[in-house]
Amino acid sequence: MRTALTDLLGVEHPIVGFNRSPAVVAAVTNAGGFGVLAASVYGADELDAQLTWIEEQTGGKPYGVDLLVPEKFVPGDPADLVASMRAQIPEEHLAFVRGLLEKYDIPPAPTVDHQHIAASLTTPGAVALLDVAFKHRISLIASALGAPPRELVERAKAQGVVTAALVGQAKHAERQIAAGVDVLVAQGTEAGGHTGTIATMVLTPEIVDIAGDRPVLAAGGIADGRQMAAALALGAAGVWCGSVWLSSSEDVAVAAIKTKFLTASSADTLRSPTRTGKPARQLRTAWHDEWDAEGSPKPLPLPLQPMLVDDAWQRIDAAAEAGHEGALKLESFFVGQVVGSFRDIRPAGEITRQMAAACEQRIRELSGRL
Repeated sequence: MRTALTDLLGVEHPIVGFNRSPAVVAAVTNAGGFGVLAASVYGADELDAQLTWIEEQTGGKPYGVDLLVPEKFVPGDPADLVASMRAQIPEEHLAFVRGLLEKYDIPPAPTVDHQHIAASLTTPGAVALLDVAFKHRISLIASALGAPPRELVERAKAQGVVTAALVGQAKHAERQIAAGVDVLVAQGTEAGGHTGTIATMVLTPEIVDIAGDRPVLAAGGIADGRQMAAALALGAAGVWCGSVWLSSSEDVAVAAIKTKFLTASSADTLRSPTRTGKPARQLRTAWHDEWDAEGSPKPLPLPLQPMLVDDAWQRIDAAAEAGHEGALKLESFFVGQVVGSFRDIRPAGEITRQMAAACEQRIRELSGRL
């Protein structure tokens, strides 16, 4: 199969595998797709180690990174800015989260300070991550927070690195084109994580018509070869897949949430700002019911909301993995509507190859109808 994406990135299958787990990224790349690491969960040193490991596993094959880089950097010392932001969290919200954990009897657990996510919104923090990414042999860098800053685009072009950005509306695509982005990812509302309200079937051809000669990838609601073939029929040069890898053996999600995924239906997700401060599709659980209950506070904006709830989620994950009843009721993660199609846990490489083969078969079947 050959498309504008396979020509641009030098890969066999027009399948991008987006995941926070380096093992998933390596497996997708080794299976002929293009793995992209969700790098915003790592600090600079961690990111350096993870990219080094991916390169050791893939033996020179192309891969990419996705970073939470703001359109405009915030000057100042990251530690001071993080402390300042923490001070803005109202006591009402802190008390609500404490009460929720007490209600479900969630035990204490060792926590890891993920302040680097907030720090990445500062100029020094963002530059540190970009320095790490560009010192490795990445083939693509995606910006996950609006149009990328001019510095990122210029640096990528100077090093021959493709830039990509996710868009949920036509006006978003126009801004990305003006910023000089090379690849547009049309992400429909079916997708997991941060997403808009327009369906993939509607959004993809809209973005294709705007993009000109830029490749467009379809994202949202794509987990098998039939959906991939539909995306190509809409004019996409490939697919950007995220949720499907949550059903892979390499994904680092705790076993408790993977079990939930296997029993969920496509109607069991919702868009909620209660984890990040921005609407993000995730599996609906008691966590969301508690935030939606009368008298509960409204979620805070990014980055305050993740700073508020990050420790709580580390405790919930640890307790759910141990089979704690209350934690299992709360346990959730970002996932798209395709969760209803998950039947078993498979290797990411197998998922990649089967998706490509099924897509090719579907295209042949459709060609036979003419």
